[in-house]
Amino acid sequence: MKVYSVFDPEFKPYGQVVEGCDVSELLAVMEKYPLPESGTLYERSLPEMEACAVFEDLQQRVYGGMPIQLGLCWGRNDQLNCLEYHRDSELNLSTGDLVMLYAKQDEIENGVLDTAKVKAFRVPAGVLMECYATTLHYAPCHLNEQEGFRMAVALPRGTNGPRPGIEVRSAEDRLLLACNKWLLAHPESKEAAEGAYVGLKGDNIRFALD
Repeated sequence: MKVYSVFDPEFKPYGQVVEGCDVSELLAVMEKYPLPESGTLYERSLPEMEACAVFEDLQQRVYGGMPIQLGLCWGRNDQLNCLEYHRDSELNLSTGDLVMLYAKQDEIENGVLDTAKVKAFRVPAGVLMECYATTLHYAPCHLNEQEGFRMAVALPRGTNGPRPGIEVRSAEDRLLLACNKWLLAHPESKEAAEGAYVGLKGDNIRFALD
């Protein structure tokens, strides 16, 4: 699978690199979280991370004053499994190099996305990037299983919280898994086994460096 960089022009439809933020303190805090023995963990809001000086910068300058949350996704992963999107951009920052698997919301056809549309992007350590609201994404892929990954996740506050108790009135409503979280699961994923909407067809991409 060809791997692009977030500095390549191919990344432009999916997001952008964010400049002007001092993330050194935040990276040091992220390093303190021990990796799980296997799989991934996610906490949508971590007070220790939100106490970092850059949090206010992200909230006021990057999000233009919107209330946000800052949490962590960390562990080990090398497979696509699912793709999700939000109504707002997501900011990501990693302590080590990793690979993100992306697709576009407008590539969903009749509630299904072909995983052949997915592109891989390498994100260098310490690079703050914005993943646009229309970019489908999920957990990162590690480059080294032993080292795993640690990735900060900034989103509007409340995202990934409890699912609103809505009546399904549209095709998109079927995808709503949590607050501000629309998800398409691959039939082979544990999320599908747990009842998530199955909306990915094709290979459940497993990433590995050539």
